[in-house]
Amino acid sequence: MTVTDLVSYDDALAAYDPVMGLEVHVELGTKTKMFCGCSTELGQDANSQTCPTCLGLPGALPVVNEIGVESAMKIGLALHCEIAEWCRFARKNYFYPDMPKNFQTSQYDEPIAFNGYLDVQLEDGEVFRVQIERAHMEEDTGKSTHVGGATGRIQGASHSLLDYNRAGIPLIEIVTKPIEGAGERAPEVAKAYVAELRELIKALGVSEARMEQGQMRCDVNLSLRPKGVEKFGTRSETKNVNSLRSVERAARFEIQRHAAVLSSGGTIVQETRHFHEEDGSTTAGRIKDNAEDYRYFPEPDLVPVAPAREWVEKLRAALPELPRVRRNRLREEWGVSEHDMQSILNAGAVDPIVQTIDAGAPADQARKWWMGELARRSNEDGVDLAALPITPAQVARVCALVAEGSLNDKLARQVIEGVLAGEGTPDEVVDKRGLAVVSDEGALGTAVDEAIAGNAAIADKIRGGKVAAAGALVGAVMKATRGQADAARVRELILERLGVEG
Repeated sequence: MTVTDLVSYDDALAAYDPVMGLEVHVELGTKTKMFCGCSTELGQDANSQTCPTCLGLPGALPVVNEIGVESAMKIGLALHCEIAEWCRFARKNYFYPDMPKNFQTSQYDEPIAFNGYLDVQLEDGEVFRVQIERAHMEEDTGKSTHVGGATGRIQGASHSLLDYNRAGIPLIEIVTKPIEGAGERAPEVAKAYVAELRELIKALGVSEARMEQGQMRCDVNLSLRPKGVEKFGTRSETKNVNSLRSVERAARFEIQRHAAVLSSGGTIVQETRHFHEEDGSTTAGRIKDNAEDYRYFPEPDLVPVAPAREWVEKLRAALPELPRVRRNRLREEWGVSEHDMQSILNAGAVDPIVQTIDAGAPADQARKWWMGELARRSNEDGVDLAALPITPAQVARVCALVAEGSLNDKLARQVIEGVLAGEGTPDEVVDKRGLAVVSDEGALGTAVDEAIAGNAAIADKIRGGKVAAAGALVGAVMKATRGQADAARVRELILERLGVEG
């Protein structure tokens, strides 16, 4: 089904209620894999980080990664989940080329964390509570690269290459309970949930949660039911969506696609779907298995996990301030609106601003530069704000140079440009480019006298009481000094020379 075949979004929501389930996989930032000692470092040669255990060779025995278990509990606690006193791993059996054991070591009916929730804030300030069914531990599969086709998918490919470096990397899968009652805002809720979850994961320090690198990915499960009907409809599962915008688009597309199929008398097939970034559409993958088709059974080679309550409570006591609580505190401290705080969050500027303030900059100045000049540069370069080649400490130094009168805003922008270009620290850029504000009273006085002499008519207006006209003379002096004069001091000198009270 193409985009043009869809029912309009408004018509879909007039007839049906959407029900969502979101399954988010988080790749943990442990140094070694979940059940062996192989490195998890990215970017290494294919199949160079494997061993008999993660390749599933006969006789190899797994051992559970303690940090992986601890990270799972941290996530569960931050999601207000109960932590199991006793749980165990299971084998999830299915064949797929990039899964060397032909089963995935996961958790089934006995997850380590269960029955929690996460409150998410929508752009208008409304808070929506998403109930969490479970968070369980498992391992990642390898990576298939399909060669010879036009789309990079297996269809049409001439052959496939397999890299097992990723096989066995620790994953935490976080599964929501059915999300009902969101109505037309369901796609927005999905996006806000994944965004909040990403911030929480990063705050816990258990993963960088970089969606574009596959460290966090979301399966968007969606079904529709006619208005007034209690029974859930058949769901589709859009797999491995890897950006916040795409999560929202996938949910919206599936709402419209389901409505089109149902309204025409068709039947929804329970299947996986592939999301396409170029137009926001989804296409069919494979018919989705039910739990019994995976033939789950307890993993015989791993002992159960029974975390001591003292360990659990120690982790609970050490949890950092949760992201939404922190944002609300910062919003009050900074004196900004909900809308402005949402913009700061969307730009990825919260941490850079906080770090700049910690380095000594006033809050309003830190926000000004990160949300102004630096956000513009981030958009132009297509990189995350935090990835720009300038540190919060360097931004704080620019703020200090402005505050002490060594720079004005125009010169400060040039200094930031120089730092981003790799020309050194702010002070080094000032020296190399000769950007310091002209503060010599003699030089400024000469420039002011020349501006008055060259603009006699304007000077007469100022003498006659039209003080606002001084702006034109200030502009002339700034031009003459290449923007390196202190505009406020220039204005004072002009009015002094002309014998006018400011």
